Amino acid sequence: MRFNKKYERKGHLFGGPYRQAVCLDDSYLLAASLYIHLNPQKAGLARDPLTYRWSSCRLYHEEDAPQSFLDPDFILGMLAEGDHIRARKMYRDLVRQGRKIETEDILEQEDSIDRFRSKLDSFISRFFNRIDGRAKIAQLLGLDVTSMDEMEKLIEEARGAKWHRTPASREANKYVIEQLLARGYNRAQIAQRLGMSRKTIYNILQSSA
Repeated sequence: MRFNKKYERKGHLFGGPYRQAVCLDDSYLLAASLYIHLNPQKAGLARDPLTYRWSSCRLYHEEDAPQSFLDPDFILGMLAEGDHIRARKMYRDLVRQGRKIETEDILEQEDSIDRFRSKLDSFISRFFNRIDGRAKIAQLLGLDVTSMDEMEKLIEEARGAKWHRTPASREANKYVIEQLLARGYNRAQIAQRLGMSRKTIYNILQSSA
């Protein structure tokens, strides 16, 4: 109400509720951070991500950035553990690479960050492989998490498999579904990604080897 009164407008400030998802992959987290920092430029709100007033991008770029409640250390630590100067340089390079990539709207394409990560990975695949190999998020949470690249292979295998034929294929597909659930996907989204019905997803989760 205060915002509407100040700017003489009516209606909701946002078109709908925000979307959230669990992030268990280091390279996905990095891609999400870059995607967010590049959004103002992609939306035409700023010519350079660093110049957008409401962005935290400067925290990842500059040693003398203003103090903030945000802490960039975890993401910077994925780039260069204990070396913030080198990590910030690497982040700047990633932003520069990311500016060349066409991105989709996450509100319209729920897998837009996955697509962005894949496009960025085409520039620097060794870099992302090294980050995923460290598995800082999984170590922090004490989880056994499959990397995104390996997950994509498993998803392709699951799409072509007949889950009900053998105990091994049932267990393999169940593992893929549980990994996707842990990443924040709901059953409808998983069914779409695997080319299965929600009923099939339910049956796989209820099955045992």
